[in-house]
Amino acid sequence: MSGVQSGVHSGPAGSTIGQQPFRDGQTVREAQATQWGWTPAAGTLEVRARMDLSPRSMASVWMVGLEDEPDRCGEICVFEVFGDAPTAIGMGIKHFRDPALRWDFEAPRLAIDVREPHLYAADWRRGRVEFSVDGERVRSVEQAPDYPMQFMVAVFDFPAKPGPPDHEPLFAIDRVRVDA
Repeated sequence: MSGVQSGVHSGPAGSTIGQQPFRDGQTVREAQATQWGWTPAAGTLEVRARMDLSPRSMASVWMVGLEDEPDRCGEICVFEVFGDAPTAIGMGIKHFRDPALRWDFEAPRLAIDVREPHLYAADWRRGRVEFSVDGERVRSVEQAPDYPMQFMVAVFDFPAKPGPPDHEPLFAIDRVRVDA
């Protein structure tokens, strides 16, 4: 995975206090000073991006709670695209361990070519998030995190999946617009 994020938070080394653990029992190897960069509590995020993915890669843009409190861990997935299903544009809410949210995530198939630039957006307001691609509403979710969230961008490679081992995924973002 290669990525950037607009904030960071962790507990002390050896603790389990950290962001987006992908399996139980993960511990902090190196403590990070808390940094609240761009961490809005509502607004619109637009990202114009293109990607060239193989069946073993994925690209994504999302907002996630800093987990400064354990329940503030929900996610607004602006989009995620897997190279083995490039017309299925994933978007929605992932609750993880936030008891105030429920999983509401879908990957509708859209008639777009992700190798060309497209504008992906999430309009996040109190109690709802509207998702759009190229200015067209794709779906609405009638819930939303009510805490500050950080912006994350990443491209992933899954070497255990079949696909050309020499393919280097491309994830190019040429514009980000925020209205928070």
